[in-house]
Amino acid sequence: MNMNKGLLLAGVAALALGVSTFGFSARAARADVKIEEAIEKYKPVAGVSGTLSSVGSDTLNNLMTFWSEGFKKHYPNVTFAVEGKGSSTAPPALIDGTADIGPMSREMKAEEIKKFEDKFGYKPSLVGVAVDALAVFVHKDNPIKGLSLPQVDAIFSANRKGGYKEDITKWGQVGLEGEWANLSITLYGRNSASGTYGFFKENALYKGDFKSTVKEQPGSSTVVQLISEDRSAAGYSGIGYKTAGVKTVPISKKDGAEAFDATPENCYSGKYPLSRFLWIYFNRAPGKEVSPVVKEFLSFILSREGQEIVLKDGFIPLTKKMIDKNREVLK
Repeated sequence: MNMNKGLLLAGVAALALGVSTFGFSARAARADVKIEEAIEKYKPVAGVSGTLSSVGSDTLNNLMTFWSEGFKKHYPNVTFAVEGKGSSTAPPALIDGTADIGPMSREMKAEEIKKFEDKFGYKPSLVGVAVDALAVFVHKDNPIKGLSLPQVDAIFSANRKGGYKEDITKWGQVGLEGEWANLSITLYGRNSASGTYGFFKENALYKGDFKSTVKEQPGSSTVVQLISEDRSAAGYSGIGYKTAGVKTVPISKKDGAEAFDATPENCYSGKYPLSRFLWIYFNRAPGKEVSPVVKEFLSFILSREGQEIVLKDGFIPLTKKMIDKNREVLK
């Protein structure tokens, strides 16, 4: 997994997470986790105005919209421009100065950081804003009980770097019987501009290549919608896009090991193997203050109000220790 080690250590001791167009009404808020009582409410400050432009992750697109709506209740003179076409669009937008913040569902790659550093002479700053479980979704009627990561790899990848014994193309190969046994698996996923695509390739495909039969989609909501309409389907997306028409598949790290579902508890503990932070990157020169509008927007996200939005949108809120660590970045 790619969760930032500093945040990892400053979170809960047991957190080992390793190495998002529907509104709130279409996706149920998580009932299995609550906002920690110690997380403080947002306290508005004077003098915040201007335009805040955001370019980046589709997974974070809905959250960005809901956060901006909540923020404008405190600062009606702030104007937002939110564009979510994939995490890979965030670094160049920050480098070119066409975005103030860059939401990403993965950490920046070394070459992206280098391009930023080559221009500005320092690395970009980042804060974790939510926890996400990258889920393998199937149709709600699919009776599958669980998969191992090597099996997930054998379903989606052309290389099988996870070492599974055979290519998996039919549901019967993973134990389904009756009418499901000979049903070919239809595959859905994200396009290569997506951080979700990159994270899944890195962690579920063992850095292998996707099969050419994966039907790539430009948005997470489309992936989930197509799975809900296709009984034979399997696909991947952030947990915040779960709807009543699909279900998540519990996943084990190895063949024969216990499989764990994409619940907050399993993400916090590290038992679920495809957990990740969602990030917002921004440009801050060393020794300089964060611009007021960026600082207050990120402070809002890291408040009780901001994390309640995370919960309502179906993602997993940060713990108090994670928030405290992130707040240090803004000082």
